[in-house]
Amino acid sequence: MPLALLAGCSAQPPPPLPAITVDPDRVAVAGLSSGAIMASQAHFAWSDRLRGAALVAGPPYGCAGGSLETALGPCIEASPYLPDASRLAGRVRERAAAGQLAPLAGLAGDVVYVLHGRDDAIVAPALADSVAGVYQALSDEAGGLRVEKDTDRAFPHLLPTLDSGVDCSLGGEPWLGRCDFDAAGAMMARLFGEPGKAAPAEAAGELHRFDQAPFAPAGLDPSMAEAGYLYLPPDCAAGAACGVLVAFHGCQQNADKVGESFVRDAGFNRWADVHRVAVLYPQVRSSYLPLNPKACWDWWGYTGEAYDTRDGAQLRWLAAALAALGAPMP
Repeated sequence: MPLALLAGCSAQPPPPLPAITVDPDRVAVAGLSSGAIMASQAHFAWSDRLRGAALVAGPPYGCAGGSLETALGPCIEASPYLPDASRLAGRVRERAAAGQLAPLAGLAGDVVYVLHGRDDAIVAPALADSVAGVYQALSDEAGGLRVEKDTDRAFPHLLPTLDSGVDCSLGGEPWLGRCDFDAAGAMMARLFGEPGKAAPAEAAGELHRFDQAPFAPAGLDPSMAEAGYLYLPPDCAAGAACGVLVAFHGCQQNADKVGESFVRDAGFNRWADVHRVAVLYPQVRSSYLPLNPKACWDWWGYTGEAYDTRDGAQLRWLAAALAALGAPMP
């Protein structure tokens, strides 16, 4: 089956999100940059429903504390100080105890893969220690939590691929780079197990465009774009039980900015065919009110104070979208 984009007429809203048969034990999240911390926020919020997170070049959970100034300082530059993983883990404990995040037992047995290129000049590579450190500080409460840190590879601030995107040594838009490293394959192997075969040269399934508006929580604006994307491998489209990977784009990597580069070329779709995993690509919109001109995911509070808890507008949107897809969300 050829890779096809099922798009509605531009004068009409995009089609609804298809429902599939979801294997509840094989749902995970991944992301780049602001998408990485969004994946971490989703993981802590719904760890009782997810199996793990793959985090590329992002800040640690809870780092900004609702402050854009803090987000742009220690959370991006690791200056004037490196975020304290123990303190941030303590905040996770408090929120979990209050029901604002999943119980810490939900992390038991999960996999967390932290990938950060040592040539990253945008988000300090030292932050990988804090990202992994938050999870490691919670390991006593989450038996069997596996945290892997991969920080010795030479690539800048982007998602490495084998042959898609820009010259790896240059970096830049669309934030995919030909780095001779298949990061998507490595991420999915950690989250869904080592594959029994290589990925095909091209994805064989379908890329669907879907309407994101129905999943907005009542009375809140999650700042989502009109349309998101869902990749369905042939087996999933045929009704087989499939896992789900939510892949969060980075800042300036949304479809309105880079077209379909991320949703087609990041490498997830080819491996989705092998792992029998649907890939959900939600999309944020850029705005100046609230201030988010680069279409970043909310990790400092532009959608409201509860942004990184179960009550946050974008996390509530995600839970509703996953439930509509067929995942066992509350």
